Amino acid sequence: MRVTSGIYKNKKLIGDNIEGTRPTKDRVKEAIFSIIREDLYNKTFLDLFGGSGALSIEALSNGAKDGYIIDNNQEAINAIKENLKDKNITIIKDDYKSAINTLKEKQIIFDIIFLDPPYKLTNINEILNLLIPLINKETVIVYEYENKEEIKKPFIEIKQKKYGITKISIIKKETE
Repeated sequence: MRVTSGIYKNKKLIGDNIEGTRPTKDRVKEAIFSIIREDLYNKTFLDLFGGSGALSIEALSNGAKDGYIIDNNQEAINAIKENLKDKNITIIKDDYKSAINTLKEKQIIFDIIFLDPPYKLTNINEILNLLIPLINKETVIVYEYENKEEIKKPFIEIKQKKYGITKISIIKKETE
């Protein structure tokens, strides 16, 4: 596993064998960041299901200012800390619902949100609705999945790509 683009390109990452995680393949990361690269410069991101932190370091490598990574697996947290040593990242070990509440209390608004939940977690619309206090009309949500649920209002899918069994949707909140 490695960083595929930006200033940290080819940096090796650890954590591709953490139980319960599913690392994003390099080809998929390249596709994601070719789509959102222009939206990253000097922006703040949220990586809600952090895994190894690979999407986060890719975001930093491509110009993001800072970010928050959430994961509830201690082995994943350890890998994230190693992969993102000395980077401007806040790492939170917690389940996603509790972490979203904490971020909501801090009134943090994110420009980019990465959602790569475990494939068995199939409640994307619930997750999106929990995120509403953390987004604005410009926020870009990148959702990686295997089996898609229909995205419901107030969100809309603006782009979709497929890479083998992995699919990526770019989602935004509808403007009123």
